[in-house]
Order: sequence, then structure tokens, then C-alpha cells
Amino acid sequence: MTHLRTPEKGPGTPAPAGGGTANAPGGDRRWRVPGGRGELVERLFAVQSLFALLVVFVLAIAVSPRRDGEILFLSTENLGNIVRAVSEIGIIAVGMTFVVLLGGIDLSVGAILGLSAVGTATLMVDSGLGILPAVTVVLLIGALFGALQGYATARLGIQSFIVTLAGLQVARGLARIWSGGLGIPIAYGDGPQEAPPAFEILNGTINGVVPVPAVLFIGIGVAAIIVLRKTAFARHVYAIGGNEKAARLSGVPVLRVKVAVFAIAGLLAAVAGIIHAGQLNQGSPNDGAGYELDAIAAVVIGGTSLAGGTGSMGGTLAGALLLGILNNILALNNIDANVQLLIKGLVIVAAAGLQKLRRSIV
Repeated sequence: MTHLRTPEKGPGTPAPAGGGTANAPGGDRRWRVPGGRGELVERLFAVQSLFALLVVFVLAIAVSPRRDGEILFLSTENLGNIVRAVSEIGIIAVGMTFVVLLGGIDLSVGAILGLSAVGTATLMVDSGLGILPAVTVVLLIGALFGALQGYATARLGIQSFIVTLAGLQVARGLARIWSGGLGIPIAYGDGPQEAPPAFEILNGTINGVVPVPAVLFIGIGVAAIIVLRKTAFARHVYAIGGNEKAARLSGVPVLRVKVAVFAIAGLLAAVAGIIHAGQLNQGSPNDGAGYELDAIAAVVIGGTSLAGGTGSMGGTLAGALLLGILNNILALNNIDANVQLLIKGLVIVAAAGLQKLRRSIV
């Protein structure tokens, strides 16, 4: 009789029926023969996003334009621009990873970013609030918006795709009503219709090298990795994504977990909106259009399954950076914008294809 290795279990992590998968915060843990082909494949796929990031980085160096013998891609200014550009999408992708691991999708995060950018500008410029009160209100709005979507998904049984598609429209509408349909410019100073000068730090750097938004992105990413690896909450997320019915029967609080996950996604979209307003010195109801698609792309490229229950936060961070490097090197080489879209589309399809290959081999 063949003995199967039992995966690590945490509280609320149901054992898979019929020899399926049981996922835990450390990554995928499957029922497999020790030392078999499945285990080796799993180890290879566990680092697929990091390997892809390394390959793209090396290729970017190879094809980078030169100026006076200097590789433009490797210049400090250019690398700083990459991580600055990635920061907003990356932060949204962190929240999106929780949602996708749950087996859902959130199409509203780009619109929540726009609503948050408008709220940040309006509260500081028109209402005269300080940074802390304005930021607190905006973060609460983002978290509440996400929590309501999570509640509708869990309690009413409506697919998250439909709920968040409606949420996208609602958030855009609220942003346009709040701003009067116009962008709200942010000017800094101590007078009326001016924002506190300290808010301009979001457009600055640390030691003239590392952009502040990049530091926030890295900090949020590291915190999310720790949460996914060390907490019972993460085990519940993986369990629901793997088999919601089994998770419910095992005592996992499905409603609370879903509300919390969508609240996290809304909160992080609001964080990205605040950063967006600080970097562009304005809040517009049209900000963030299409960001949800880039965030989903980063999650998929990072190896997280859209079916839920399988994936890692480190993969998402690598996926976001990969997209940022790809965008940057294509722009440096003056590649036509339409061709850029084609190339990024092919990369996403290739990542999805690897997921399917993974499921067929293991």
C-alpha cells in the first residue's frame, strides 16, 4: 500500500477529499509520493516567478540602449523610476492576491483608487483637513467599500466578478459626484485651498535614491508575506479557496474571512489612491482606469491560480516587478505602444499556460 505524505495542517485547514490539495500559508502542500515527480515539479514551479523576473532583468540589460557607454536600464534614476511606477499597481496586487487566493476577483480596485485620490485631494484642499484626518477618512472609505462587496459576495451568494463590476461603476460614480466630474489639483502651502506641504513627501525620495512610494510598496509586500505564512487567517483563506464547502464544514468562518479579504483589497486600493494623488499632485475621478487588469496580471504572472487556493505573495511581488521592468525596457527602446500591449498580453497568456501545465503534470 502506498503511503502518502500528509501536508502540514493548521487550524481550520480541511484535509482534501480524495487525495486533492491542501494549501497553507507557506505555499502549496499536496498529497504526493515523497521524492516523486510531483514534488520536484512543485519545487520548480514555486520559483517560476522569480526565475522569470531574473530572465526579464537579464534580457533588459542585454537590449538596453547605451549612452556614453552607460547601460540606461541600470542607471539609478531609471531603476528608481521602475519601482516608483510599480508601487501603485504592486500595492493593489497585494490586495488582489488575497482575493484570488479566496477564489474571487475584484474589478473595483482601480475605481476605488480613483475615488481615494479624489477624496484625498478634496478633503485636504477643499475641506482643509490635515494629512492624518484626510488619510484616515480615505482609508476607512476604501476598507468599508471593500467590506460591503465581500459581504454581498458571501451573504448573497453573488459571484465576486458581478459584485465588483457593479462596485466599479458605483465607485466611479461617487468619485465624479464628489469632484464635480473634474480633477482636483493639489497645491501646497498654509493658506486656504492648499494642502499641507508635508504631503509632498510622497513625490520624494529617501537619500535621493529610493522613491517613498517604493518603500511603502516593499513594506506592505513584506507584511503581506508574513501574514500569509504565519497566521490562521491565511490558512482560512487558502482553505476557502481550495474547497469552500469543506472549509465551512471544518468550522472556518467563511463570511468573516471573505468580508476581511475584500476589506483588505479596498484598503490597499485606497493606499494606492493616496500615493497616486501625492505623486500626480491631483485627484481625478478617472484615475486608476485599467489598474485592476494590471493587478490581476501581476497576480497571474506570480503563479497564483485564478481558481483559488494556490499561490504566494512573493510571486505576486515578482510579477509586479516583472511587468514594471517589461514596460520600462519597451519604452526605453521606443517600442510602439500597440506592440507593447501585444507583448504584455503574450506574457500573461504564457503565465496562465504554465499554471495549466502545472496542474496537468502534478
